[in-house]
Amino acid sequence: MTNSTRRIFLKTGAAMLGAAAVSRAAQGTVPEAPSMDKPATQAPLAPPSGRPYNAVVTLNGWTLPWRMKDGVKEFHLVAEPVVREIAPGMKAHLWGYNGQSPGPTIEVVEGDRVRLFVTNRLPEHTTIHWHGQRLPNGMDGVGGLTQPQIPVGKTYVYEFTAKRPGTFMYHPHADEMTQMAMGMMGFWVTHPKDPGFMRVDRDFVFLLNAYDIDPGSFTPKVNTMLEFNLWTWNSRAFPGIDPLVCRLGDRVRIRIGNLTMTSHPMHLHGHEFVVSGTDGGWTPPGSRWPEVTTDVAVGQMRAIEFDATDSGDWAFHCHKSHHTMNAMGHGVPTMIGIDHRGVAEKILRLVPDYMVMGERGMADMGAMEMPLPDNTLPMMTGTGPFGAVEMGGMFTTVKIRQGLARNDYKDPGWYKQPPGTVAYEWNGAAPLAERAAPATKLPGATFKVRKPAGHHNH
Repeated sequence: MTNSTRRIFLKTGAAMLGAAAVSRAAQGTVPEAPSMDKPATQAPLAPPSGRPYNAVVTLNGWTLPWRMKDGVKEFHLVAEPVVREIAPGMKAHLWGYNGQSPGPTIEVVEGDRVRLFVTNRLPEHTTIHWHGQRLPNGMDGVGGLTQPQIPVGKTYVYEFTAKRPGTFMYHPHADEMTQMAMGMMGFWVTHPKDPGFMRVDRDFVFLLNAYDIDPGSFTPKVNTMLEFNLWTWNSRAFPGIDPLVCRLGDRVRIRIGNLTMTSHPMHLHGHEFVVSGTDGGWTPPGSRWPEVTTDVAVGQMRAIEFDATDSGDWAFHCHKSHHTMNAMGHGVPTMIGIDHRGVAEKILRLVPDYMVMGERGMADMGAMEMPLPDNTLPMMTGTGPFGAVEMGGMFTTVKIRQGLARNDYKDPGWYKQPPGTVAYEWNGAAPLAERAAPATKLPGATFKVRKPAGHHNH
């Protein structure tokens, strides 16, 4: 890493530069491997060298610095065990890259020659597949098919030219079920060589991932196929997911990659958007139409764009309702309408802290404070300006404010609605619904009347 890169990197707070994963004394040609242990969204990394581009903001993540060597951008990824805070009060023992899961975002420019050093500090072999890239077959990263596996403790090099602009991902193609279930993945953005092409004011990226971690434990169950209990964005669950902060009037892009085992209908409140990009590239403007929800299937990427026209704290979430909740018991019976009173009195004699739950629905769980196993998140959590938000998992807000600085991504706090613009209680008489006008009989039409069973004419 050059001195100028180091100065800009530390100035933006984009990472903590700890000891390099591979000793420069032992391997002088290998670039340093910066590491990150903060779960908060880091400032975008302005390009210190090479061609200019408009940097992205990785939600609850960061961008990996590089060094220029003989015209080639060199990066260093370290595959290793990491500890990731899913949300305050819960940490997970995962596998990732450079101190985090997901790993850092890689940003390059169309036409860049890229060299990636990958050091394996996992307890088993690994590889990296550059999902969606056009590259030489031997750089595609499929262990046993296009390359040998990277043994424990070894460093391999991938080198290719970033041929087309777009949004991509990286993940292992070695013991893939285990390694991806443990959190090994990352985002890759290839910017267009013309920095004015498809330019937006704010450009966010994040990955969809999921885990099955038993309450009170730390390590995901890697053999789970469907019944995950933690649905996350960049390995964070609400209320641990940062808001997407935008200026009023900004053109905003959100790039979403899905490496879970199911699809996710992504829904934005208060604004409509267009799908401007997929794994295959930018969508032609004439093919776009307005949406408020778009489905992101397994292994896919979608880029959505909208104009931030209305101030507020707008919800943004997966529309599968179980994906906006934290650790759930899939076998818990539905108790709605059940009268617990007699049974509860008997149970309380044996279990003094027993609490009745679910007979009126589950909303009470969003506000109650009950003992939980260590390292476990409530199923519904988070508090807003009007009380319990009753959400978890894949949920956050897009916070749109007037007057923000161009590069200001700090949380502005809760939105204060203008007087008269908040839903309120009605204390007057209930309005009467107007009766519909009688239907007009069309010429030649006949109407049949179904009489109640047991009715007889007299």
